[in-house]
Amino acid sequence: MEAYTLVRPSMAYAEKLADYRQEFLDVGGPMDGCGSLREIEDPVQYIKKCEEYTKLETLPEGRVLATQFLFVRKSDDRILGMIQVRHHLNDYLSKFGGHLGYSVRPSERRMGYAKAMLKATLPYCRSLGLKRVLITCLENNIGSERTILANGGVYESTIANSDKRLKRFWIEL
Repeated sequence: MEAYTLVRPSMAYAEKLADYRQEFLDVGGPMDGCGSLREIEDPVQYIKKCEEYTKLETLPEGRVLATQFLFVRKSDDRILGMIQVRHHLNDYLSKFGGHLGYSVRPSERRMGYAKAMLKATLPYCRSLGLKRVLITCLENNIGSERTILANGGVYESTIANSDKRLKRFWIEL
């Protein structure tokens, strides 16, 4: 079985972040759990932005403290996915975004990485003092729903956000 690790974005991963971002841009689709990676082309600026979200004194107004993780395969140091942990919920996150957002790079999907990444992140959530976490996914995203359920997610409801319908799940920690 392969080994994986969660790491924070750093200069050591700048080139790999650019590659990860480009793969998403090439195939299209959302970059959930990546923070502002889609908007920020320069990985150095992206790393700085991720750091801003970890301290109250640098947190952008209207945002919540958040920790960004890269899910990395140890054997080749490849970024397989990204997951963002929001330390608490504001009004928007309590309805639509949840505590966690994640994605797996397009070329590495359907291999169980999302499930492993989510599982690896839950102890960190517990260390923040969270007793349970909210995760949402699009109603038609069967893969994400299975990932959430495999990690103990319990369905709460489905709500509308603009033209999208989101399923809401809670995981007890």
